[in-house]
Amino acid sequence: MLLAVHESRGPRGPGRYALTEPEHGHVWGVCAEVDGLFREPRRATYVLLGWVPDNAEVLGWVGSRVWLVPEDGTDDVWLLEDAESLGRHPRTDDLVLTGTDDYLGPPEGHRAPVRLHDGYRWLGSCREFARVLPEEQAAPPVVLRGLAPSDRLRQALASGTRHVPELGEAFLEIRGDNGEPLTDRLLRPAVRAWRPSPRGPDLIDLELDAEIHRPVPGHARPVWDRWFAGPPEAPGAWARLGARQREVWLELVRERGCLLTHEPPPAGRAYELDGRNVTDEPGLFLALGEAVNGPGGYFGGCVDALVDCLHGGFGHTAPATLLWRDIATAREHLSRLLSPDGEPYDLVALVLDVLAERRVHVTLT
Repeated sequence: MLLAVHESRGPRGPGRYALTEPEHGHVWGVCAEVDGLFREPRRATYVLLGWVPDNAEVLGWVGSRVWLVPEDGTDDVWLLEDAESLGRHPRTDDLVLTGTDDYLGPPEGHRAPVRLHDGYRWLGSCREFARVLPEEQAAPPVVLRGLAPSDRLRQALASGTRHVPELGEAFLEIRGDNGEPLTDRLLRPAVRAWRPSPRGPDLIDLELDAEIHRPVPGHARPVWDRWFAGPPEAPGAWARLGARQREVWLELVRERGCLLTHEPPPAGRAYELDGRNVTDEPGLFLALGEAVNGPGGYFGGCVDALVDCLHGGFGHTAPATLLWRDIATAREHLSRLLSPDGEPYDLVALVLDVLAERRVHVTLT
C-alpha cells in the first residue's frame, strides 16, 4: 500500500527516508541512509528434469515473469518472477532456474510435464521438476543511520533498555533528493538498539528488528540511483535500458505516480505517444505514461491499471485524442504475446480497445 506523506506531524528535514506510523501519519524520524533496503531477495531454485528447449538454449536472465504451465491441465499455472537460468546441470539434460515464487508457489506434489514461457515466447518443456528452497536465514536488521528522531520516538527510547519499544506497523517512506515522494516499503519494526550517530549532533543510528517488504535487488540499484536524483527532464530516459531495468523503471514510475496528486485537466486534451521504443510491455506503458503525464509520468502499468487510470484521477479527463506514432514497432513486438496459461493475444489491439471504450480517439501513424 502506498500512502501520502504527512508533512506536519513530525520532523521533516533533509533526508531520503522517513519512518512513519500509517494510522495517524506520525513521523518517527527522518534520515539520509538506510541499511537493509538494498539486498537480494530470497530465491527458489528449480531443477527442470529432462529439459527440451523450444528454440535457443535458455541462459542468463530469462524474464521478469516466467510462467510454468502443466501440460495435462490438471493444475493451475504458476509464476516465477525475475527468473535466471544457471544453465544445464552438469552431465545431465536438466536446466537450473532461480527466481522468486509468487505467493502461492507451485502445486504441491506436481510430478507431470511442464512447459515454460516468458509472456513473449515458449521457452521449452521438462518432464517434471524439483524445487529447492534456500535455508531459512534471519533477515539482517534495518538500520536508519543519522536519524533525526521525533519527540515521541525520543520519549519511547528514553523508557529504558529493559523495555524494547515496538513501533507497530510502519512505512519507510522514500523520497528523491528534490523532496518529492518516490515510493515506500512496509515494516513491522521493534527497536533492537540505538546509539548516537557520528553523522551529527542530536542524531541517532536506530537499529530495527524488522524485515523490509520487497527489498531492492542489486540489478535495480542503478535505476533507483537515477530516480533519487530526480525525475527525468525529457521523455524516453528509459529507452536504452534492457528489459530487466525497464521493469524496475516502470515499478518506480507506478509507485511514484500513485503517491502524487494529479489535478484533473480539461476534457479534449491531445496526447502524442512516441512509439519508436515500444519493444516490450514495460516500454508500452512507459511511453503511454509519458504521453499523458510528461517525462517519468504514469498512466497504467498493465491493462487493468490502464482501465483504472482512464476512470480519472491520473491526469486525464475524457474525451481526449491520442496520436500514436510508429505503432508498427509495437505491433511487431507485442501483437503475439502469451497469457499466463499460454494462450496467444494481441496486447496492442487490447490497449486500443480499452482506449476507445473510454473515449480516447486514437490516430495511428
